[in-house]
Amino acid sequence: MERLCFANLLTHTCISQYADGFSYSKGKMEEAFRPGGILEKPLTKAARDPAIAALKREDIDLVMHEFEISRPQAERILVDNDGDLKKALESLVTLL
Repeated sequence: MERLCFANLLTHTCISQYADGFSYSKGKMEEAFRPGGILEKPLTKAARDPAIAALKREDIDLVMHEFEISRPQAERILVDNDGDLKKALESLVTLL
């Protein structure tokens, strides 16, 4: 474990780098565990595009696995082709 300490007139901050490769700031850790800190704030979900929500999970998975692309890429291809799996596959094949 490597430990770096920076003296500041207002605060004393120590950043420790652990074997897992991450560094932890004392101030941020204290903020997280303080009452009303980030650990007590509710998680917010990002608004989902209604066009993506209407897609079938099986269609997304098929496009992802057959063409070895990420989920967002597969979703975008299907949305661009109005959710039609056949049109989406044809558009991917013509790109190759």
